[in-house]
Amino acid sequence: MFKKILLATSGAPSTFGAARVAFDMAKRYGAEVVVFNVMGVPTKAFSQVVNDVRTGEEIEVDDEYRAWVEEELKSTFEKQIESVEYAKIVTTTGVPSREILRAARAEDADLIVMGASSGDSSAYRKGYPGSTLQRVAKAARCPVMTVHRETASYWGGFGNIVFATDFSKQAESAFKFALNSAKELGCDLTLFHALDISGKVLDQNAIEDKLIAARARIRETYGPLMGDFKDFDIEVWEGVPYVEVVKIARERSADLIVLAHHSRELDPELASLGSTLEQVILRAGCPVVSVSKPDKV
Repeated sequence: MFKKILLATSGAPSTFGAARVAFDMAKRYGAEVVVFNVMGVPTKAFSQVVNDVRTGEEIEVDDEYRAWVEEELKSTFEKQIESVEYAKIVTTTGVPSREILRAARAEDADLIVMGASSGDSSAYRKGYPGSTLQRVAKAARCPVMTVHRETASYWGGFGNIVFATDFSKQAESAFKFALNSAKELGCDLTLFHALDISGKVLDQNAIEDKLIAARARIRETYGPLMGDFKDFDIEVWEGVPYVEVVKIARERSADLIVLAHHSRELDPELASLGSTLEQVILRAGCPVVSVSKPDKV
């Protein structure tokens, strides 16, 4: 299922968790890792002078500088690179999101793995709407895995996957990825919906009715697609969606959370990174995969 993983990294400590997961997956599932680094954003068209994505300093990119960056990446990820059968380093200059998407297409990657860091001014690492992660998640033809918290990078492979649905069109692609992963990797799968009651005043009977209706909708929507896969269950909880997604993932000791990359909007070109996904990425104790398009699921 995972033949080639594109690890988009600046080489900074905030990306080490994502690197740990990418290389661990490659070891477990025999995948190739492409360590991809955007050295800087050109200061003007066709210029060899770039703003370094980590420091913001202007640097002239020549063969010597490229060689230095590659050597730094080799040194940073030396042990991980030695631990897998196939790995290579690719560097370039340009707008990070555009180059990551271009590299994913050129390499025919099955998965993009990225880190996300809050409170960081870097255009490369800031994982929020308008950022590199936002643009990559919206346009990527393959699923995008994000590892934000350092604790989320320490796991023992896939055993339990939580798929959280808002019943949007994009959730269908996310479901296909979650189901295919569970089948091929021998995982348990939890189909989950959080009934959003934030800011609403409902009596308990009304809440119970909505929970029953949502559970029935999950069965009707996804049940016929399960085929002979039996290792799944259905859960519907009420509350603030991102809180409930993180809670059920913790309760189930989930190794992966899968969601559509946004909520409610049906046009992936117009949609922004959904606030639920954004908050789940910040708080989850495991990697989070967002799926925008059905191409590589």
